[in-house]
Amino acid sequence: MYLICMKGYYNMDLTSPRTIRNIQEQFGFTFKKGLGQNFLTARNILEEIVDAAEIESGVIEVGPGFGVLTSELAQNSDKVVTIEIDERLIDVLDYTLAEYDNVKIINEDILKLDLKKVIDDEFNGEKVSIAANLPYYITTPIITKLLEEKLPIKNIVVMVQKEVAERMSAKPSTKDYGAITVLCQYYTEPSIVANVPAKVDSAVLKLKVLDKPSVEVKDEGVFFRVVKAAFSQRRKTLLNCLSANFAIPKDEISTLLESIGIAPSRRGETLSLEEFANIADTLLQKIK
Repeated sequence: MYLICMKGYYNMDLTSPRTIRNIQEQFGFTFKKGLGQNFLTARNILEEIVDAAEIESGVIEVGPGFGVLTSELAQNSDKVVTIEIDERLIDVLDYTLAEYDNVKIINEDILKLDLKKVIDDEFNGEKVSIAANLPYYITTPIITKLLEEKLPIKNIVVMVQKEVAERMSAKPSTKDYGAITVLCQYYTEPSIVANVPAKVDSAVLKLKVLDKPSVEVKDEGVFFRVVKAAFSQRRKTLLNCLSANFAIPKDEISTLLESIGIAPSRRGETLSLEEFANIADTLLQKIK
């Protein structure tokens, strides 16, 4: 369902809690727990997100809520396409964004939407920035989709739960380092732009999408199979995890790891992206 906001001639301060309450009452809107709705109104954080996105012409927003961030984006870009799953918010957004003629609203589920087609249709296939205040429960699936589909994206700037941001920007041999870390750091250069103290601590995370993956691999499918296997049981050694997930005898896995200078007793959380790539490329010879 596609809707275009009609241009209006009024202004409202969407960062004002009073304005948000008034809009909520006017439209009889109640928050849905299942959608993880948590609307952002802090102006300094909105500015941090807009600045970090480095918008050149166009931007896609995920989950606009009442349009607070959308409004800031519209003032700083040629075109905003904002994607909202909650049909109840479409009339609200039509109202709060009425003064902007450069905003297009798509009432769809981001996880089911053909984003490549949206970028082709709305931005002529040119690179765009992504900005969002993501519901915590769905942060990882959304970021995974954005990266794995290899879309023409320049930056992904999102406000997420602080612990999620720390996982995505973690270093090897730390408790936060895991499969999602490797995924993000394979495709992007992550950094935490700002911390947002609140009831649930949040952070603004920037993922600068790389022109090519950070490490070269012969087969991406095998690379990510190795990563998932290595973190499938964090307390188990690399030897046990790989042997179980690839159905290869332990002695063969042990020999393979030793041949590339990696101790079989190590755990996945200690491996760099380069070491994961080396294991995947060597293991490829065994499984093909």
